[in-house]
Amino acid sequence: MSAEEQPSRAAGGCVLVILAGVAAGVLFAIDEALGVLTVVTVGWVAVWRSARRRVSDSSATPPPRGVTPSGDVLAGETGEVARVVPISEGVAFILHPVREEVTDE
Repeated sequence: MSAEEQPSRAAGGCVLVILAGVAAGVLFAIDEALGVLTVVTVGWVAVWRSARRRVSDSSATPPPRGVTPSGDVLAGETGEVARVVPISEGVAFILHPVREEVTDE
């Protein structure tokens, strides 16, 4: 079988959907409650499986670089507060520290 003759995953998915539809139709024909129970159970299992699947780390941001190249200018915090900005009607505040430029040298 060459690459052009291999079945696609979409074709296999279509076959599975048709088979599931036929099976659901048979179950509904036997008893409506049995069909509803089967559809709900299959849906619950599908949601449970997708919820317990681990998220891939491939979409995570890369870790920061360990050492910055020399000659870069960085902002260092002095620990002193330059200004305080109230937000949320005085419930919270943003503290802006005094910054100084620092070089690697």
